[in-house]
Amino acid sequence: MSITIYDVAREANVSMATVSRVVNGNPNVKPSTRKKVLATIERLGYRPNAVARGLASKKTTTVGVIIPDISSIFFSELARGIEDIATMYKYNIILSNSDRNKEKEFRLLNNMLEKQVDGILFMGGHVTKEYEEQFLSSSVPIVLAAAYDETGSFPSVNINYEEAAYEATKFLIDSGHQKVAFINGFEDVRTNRLKYEGYVRALKEASMEINEDYIVKGEYTYEAGVEGIKKILSLDEKITAVFVASDELALGVIHGIQDLGLKVPDDIEVFGFNNTRIATMVRPTLTTINQPMYDIGAVAMRLLTKYMNKEEVEEKKVILPHRIIERNSTN
Repeated sequence: MSITIYDVAREANVSMATVSRVVNGNPNVKPSTRKKVLATIERLGYRPNAVARGLASKKTTTVGVIIPDISSIFFSELARGIEDIATMYKYNIILSNSDRNKEKEFRLLNNMLEKQVDGILFMGGHVTKEYEEQFLSSSVPIVLAAAYDETGSFPSVNINYEEAAYEATKFLIDSGHQKVAFINGFEDVRTNRLKYEGYVRALKEASMEINEDYIVKGEYTYEAGVEGIKKILSLDEKITAVFVASDELALGVIHGIQDLGLKVPDDIEVFGFNNTRIATMVRPTLTTINQPMYDIGAVAMRLLTKYMNKEEVEEKKVILPHRIIERNSTN
């Protein structure tokens, strides 16, 4: 049978309340009593029951994290930021992979609430009205990380995706390119729509034609990048530059260009988005938008701790800075 707090109290000849105070680090225990209780805990191999403690305090010190793709470099860096701050504030993490599947996301959300988590961090993309209704019915605070909420109803941490995409496209236009393609994720995710709007704004500002043939949408995968650039390069009118909505996509784009016997950046310049580790692993190294993934995760987790602990929140909607990182995939 497992050792209980009652067993420790009996063996140490103290009350269960005293054992509880020792376990929870309460300073109001005599040093000699603390020493005796800790020695008894060690000898019996007692491990506090986190569930029982949670029921008593109405807190489980556990946070649920819903992530679209745990294998993605982008989301793994976000998760690292969350984990580090959670550890600092003594919270445990339940990490769940949603595959960007709405039904699965709702099921995970309900599962976490049933597990009595103290708060939830949601990473996805576009928070629709259906999601809003689910979130509003939550009994615990929810913070969005790299997920866009147009209504501003929920605390969130992002960058300015439209402005970042505009700056990336303008960078290529200012370098003298007249035919700039765009490879993006599917537009049912609001962040992808914002990137598209930034791309279009830069073209319009330069009085350039918006050629829909130069715009390809798909999954944020290496394979989609390879296929997307080959589709664009099969057109009669040839592009000289391409803005790509993620680094993993951009890696596929670079290899797709090279597969066709062309050179980056001599024949086609490539501009990525996120500045994940793979941006420096590909050859040529990738010019990209630096989106501070770790910081987004860390700030989102800190924001959630404020809501969970009923601290004052000055800024509910946090926009972190981005910047252009120039490398060798552009001239």
